[in-house]
Amino acid sequence: MNRHLWLLAICQGLFLTNNVTFIAINGLVGLSMAPLGWMATLPVMGYVVGGALSTGLVAKTQMRFGRKVSFQLGLLVALASTLLCAYAALNSNFWLLCAATVVAGYYNANANLYRFAAAELAAVAWREKAVSLVMAGGLIGAVLGPNLAQFTRSWLGVPFAGAYVALGAVALLSMAVLYFIEFPPAPVKKASNAGRPLGEIMRQPVFIVAAATGALGYGVMNLLMAATPLAMQQCNLPFSDVALVLEWHVIGMFAPGFFTGHLIKRFGTLPIMGVGVLLNALCIGVALSGVELHQFLIALFCLGVGWNFLFTGSTTLSLTTYTPEEKDRAQGALNFFVFITLAISSLASGVLVTTRGWALLNWGSLVPVVLTGGALVWLWLRQRRVPAA
Repeated sequence: MNRHLWLLAICQGLFLTNNVTFIAINGLVGLSMAPLGWMATLPVMGYVVGGALSTGLVAKTQMRFGRKVSFQLGLLVALASTLLCAYAALNSNFWLLCAATVVAGYYNANANLYRFAAAELAAVAWREKAVSLVMAGGLIGAVLGPNLAQFTRSWLGVPFAGAYVALGAVALLSMAVLYFIEFPPAPVKKASNAGRPLGEIMRQPVFIVAAATGALGYGVMNLLMAATPLAMQQCNLPFSDVALVLEWHVIGMFAPGFFTGHLIKRFGTLPIMGVGVLLNALCIGVALSGVELHQFLIALFCLGVGWNFLFTGSTTLSLTTYTPEEKDRAQGALNFFVFITLAISSLASGVLVTTRGWALLNWGSLVPVVLTGGALVWLWLRQRRVPAA
């Protein structure tokens, strides 16, 4: 553990401040401006679609300019896009808001690589703990994001326009912190040592499961989290309750980061990911039991912890599937699958919660949860038959 890891954890926290605030307000701002109610989460979807579209470009900038310059470029885009979101909110321009969130997706794709960069800032024996520590930095976003949305919601006279401006300031702060982080130089890629083709990397069973569980686990989390502000509004709960639920949800997402790495080292990656699947199922059960504040809060907290176990586990699992020369291609592919799943779940959350209701949305969430559990069992059985080299 070192100073650079702690600074990267702060950057992760500021990144999650952006994400949590976007989740808290984009659906509500979209609902107030959308031509049709089911379009409310299109701005949420735009953020992850932009991330999916940017994965290839981000991989190229990472290879061409290195971690630090690429991350700073992402923050410049974050600054510009949040100001564009504020302009769209002030002028009640729904489609401009959607376009601005698509642009912001470049920052999303960039900052999603912080967790992989963490593994490069620590010794090999500490990689799991380094990834877990940087993920724990999201606690900053857990506290700052919902409260930032609540505190700035009335700025500029238009609901939440001021929150977008505040996110521009968050991007500037993150740029200042990132300035003091030194990343190890990228390995020199020689023609004779360029690594395997991406298709060969992706055909590995461990890579398939890491990509599938990471994407599905994130998709379930996003499906329920993006719908929660809309569902709570339909239940006539105030925005202060929405902010409280999201705060504890994100605490659940990132507080375990202080010990998830230790659990993985002690019990193994697959068992911890299996606990994550069970926590997702528990979340759905609690959500189906009622629509009072405490049920939303407990369900979203369980969902957050389940996501942490699954996503930290899938990231750790993926580290064994590629060499340093192959990391940009492999990590870009992993993020692409995550973003595609997030795009689908973002659209589905708005459509289902506004047309079919909160209960049906939760029943539908059981499908990816079961698929995630099945993928883990398949890999566990395979590893028992063919022990890893």
